[in-house]
Amino acid sequence: MIKANIWSGALALVALVSLPLQAAEPVKVGSKIDTEGALLGNIILQVLESHGVKTVNKVQLGTTPVVRGAITAGELDIYPEYTGNGAFFFKDENDPAWKNAQQGYEKVKTLDAQQNKLIWLTPAPANNTWTIAVRQDLAEKNHLTSLADLSAWLQKGATLSSRPPPNLSNARMRSRPLKKPTASSSSKVSCCRWRGGDTAVTIKAAAQQTSGVNAAMAYGTDGPVAALGLQTLQRSAGRTADLCPDPRSARSGAESLSADCAMAAAGLCQP
Repeated sequence: MIKANIWSGALALVALVSLPLQAAEPVKVGSKIDTEGALLGNIILQVLESHGVKTVNKVQLGTTPVVRGAITAGELDIYPEYTGNGAFFFKDENDPAWKNAQQGYEKVKTLDAQQNKLIWLTPAPANNTWTIAVRQDLAEKNHLTSLADLSAWLQKGATLSSRPPPNLSNARMRSRPLKKPTASSSSKVSCCRWRGGDTAVTIKAAAQQTSGVNAAMAYGTDGPVAALGLQTLQRSAGRTADLCPDPRSARSGAESLSADCAMAAAGLCQP
């Protein structure tokens, strides 16, 4: 598993503060629309149901703004979110706290509790931030192991065709630091974007050179990267926010409920 050092963000569950754990109404479980969101959302469903908690399946509800809006509006009770996205939610991306996993978690946990009555549960020990993956043959031929290498290569006249997933536009604070190393050679980079493609699709496109694509935006925890013959490029430490997966809950019983959900998320992200 790759642990990228971007905005410091872990995956955690987020829950609303409203109903006790054993409430008669079922727990509305949501997730983002991408592959990892679907996987984590279904794990949460299974954990809750195995403990006798009734659920409503709203997994793969939509992109980050859609799911965020749903939980703040009370349409969801719990879903997995990334701690580093607090920089985006609270329009505070310049705070260095987001580049430290623990500080970012404490900050978003406090802000969401105060402003939205949302509970962030214990985050998973993984950094699911954005990274750039290039074809292995391209990396080996041109000695590309880092974004600095990529920038130098592009400045020599090389060209790169990449494919970003749709959720990238909803997480601009994560992608902006990735642009800096290649800013001087951005004219050498072309982007192909297909509707409905998450990172599973972008990675496959780079591996198969669809439409000439030879690079893709990927998550730090994307397993198919190595399996499909791609290589992620390293970046300078502290350049971007850590994105640690975290269960976020909106129920008052979330503290007792969260232990099982957090363990499920953490177990998924262990090396």
